[in-house]
Amino acid sequence: MSATPQARTPTAEAAASLGAQPYHRYICHACGYIYDEAEGDPDSGLAAGTRYEDIPEDWACPLCGVTKADFSLYEAPAIDALRAASTTSVPVASRHGAAGVVIVGGGRAGWQVAEALRALDASLPITLVSACAADLYDKPLLSVAVARGLDPAALVRECGADAARRLGVRLLAHTHAVRICADTRTLRTTRGSLRYDHLVLAHGAQAALPPALPAAWVWRVNHLGAYCRLRQALGEQPKDVLIVGAGLIGSELGNDLAIAGHRLTVLDTQAEPLARWQAEQAGSRLLEAWKDLPIRFVGGVQVAQVEKLGGRYRITTTCGQKFAADQVVAATGLATPSRLAQGAGLDWNQGIAVQAATLRTSDPHIHALGDCITIDGQASRFIEPILRQARTIAADICAAEPVPYQVKPAPVRVKTSACPMTLH
Repeated sequence: MSATPQARTPTAEAAASLGAQPYHRYICHACGYIYDEAEGDPDSGLAAGTRYEDIPEDWACPLCGVTKADFSLYEAPAIDALRAASTTSVPVASRHGAAGVVIVGGGRAGWQVAEALRALDASLPITLVSACAADLYDKPLLSVAVARGLDPAALVRECGADAARRLGVRLLAHTHAVRICADTRTLRTTRGSLRYDHLVLAHGAQAALPPALPAAWVWRVNHLGAYCRLRQALGEQPKDVLIVGAGLIGSELGNDLAIAGHRLTVLDTQAEPLARWQAEQAGSRLLEAWKDLPIRFVGGVQVAQVEKLGGRYRITTTCGQKFAADQVVAATGLATPSRLAQGAGLDWNQGIAVQAATLRTSDPHIHALGDCITIDGQASRFIEPILRQARTIAADICAAEPVPYQVKPAPVRVKTSACPMTLH
């Protein structure tokens, strides 16, 4: 593994001259991460103001781990520019009777589908249904924000309402999808029913919770709202925090909270953290780095009971060990909600089953992508595939030149700052 890249630091004279030049942004073609020269990439040693041309060639994308060669200059598409470049001059409002595309999910997957569709058709009616505000942010940053001193509000790159205006999308924020009526091509929501010509399911997966972990007493940090509430509960003083699960999310979050001064206990059924990457000795490397942090890792255990005693919690394992904590976090994997898909009669195989090449479900008018899908029974809950999946779906819906989706291994960036790793 290469050493942490070091960008060239400009002299005072050079910095002054650079100050007159606008900063640019560059997009990762693998996952959609945007490198902003004004902000840099502090976790990788790139200070704010680092120009793209000054980034070492072996620098890796902070989200998916691909190299600098997979980036290009980026400007956020605006609806007026897209309409001007479109082959059709028909405005959205004049498409009487066209139901268009309805997207369920206001996270990265939902917005990238909206952007990919809009790039192909400037006048296609698009409605995005989101249970939250649908603000655009990079979810992986939730696990490094405390140590970097980031205010939760600073994680939002663009609010949902602004993104909807920019792309000409009808946004139904704070709206829950209730049921898919496939025979009438209608989506029932908590704000009424929506007709669709094509429906895209991008609602992701939710944190899985073993029976021994009571939902009311355990944090599940799978979106910005839950993360903000956890930060508020932790407060300013060091706390005893217990994390159940030492996979990617549990290890990153534990590392981050420990650097921020909290005392961490991390439990896992496996003997080492990051057990999925045992062949790359990821767990042993991480444990060695954790020796200098207030993190206690206990492997080979399973939680049997969680009790609330006053304002604290007592966690008991099946082998009788007991731990005390101020807050308990579950990082025990993800599970796809089945209600919408199974209610519509879609094929199901540990998730919404989709065709590999087109990402269509068993209903030709419904596509799905991201954390909620499986291909041949396999889920891929990483950032990298989402942009490619969005382009595949957009091409299929707009009858453009096909962009077949291909399942392929991708690097995974582990953002444990005590021991950052790129795994495969």
